[in-house]
Amino acid sequence: MSASPQAVERATRLALASGQVVQEVGYDSDCDVDLRAGVVEIIGMDLVDLDYDDVVDAALLWFREDDGDLTDALVDAITPLADQGVVWLLTPKPGREGHVEPEDIAEAAQTAGLRQTSTISAGENWQGTRLVPPRAKR
Repeated sequence: MSASPQAVERATRLALASGQVVQEVGYDSDCDVDLRAGVVEIIGMDLVDLDYDDVVDAALLWFREDDGDLTDALVDAITPLADQGVVWLLTPKPGREGHVEPEDIAEAAQTAGLRQTSTISAGENWQGTRLVPPRAKR
């Protein structure tokens, strides 16, 4: 099953490329299935989960306010990340259930050793925050 053109267009905002290995963390029934399908279409393979035991090019971390400690989740997400890898922190948009405040994201990212480079609309209910290790280039 291929993704709709709209799903692929939204997924292109994540700046992923064909052949990249993308790990998904925090998937649940509320996640944006169109965005996921668009990512799979772009990279040309399925997303990998936490059981994947090799290096990944990017991580999609779905996180809601009640999901626990954001810093711990970010540290777990960067563990298998390649040197130039990126974490896309996907959180509910403001006004949606589970929204995570921007200052909480900034604090957790800094504590985890990441820096925020941009925030995008990742769907009707989700926003994406691009986080990179300090050594990575924008």
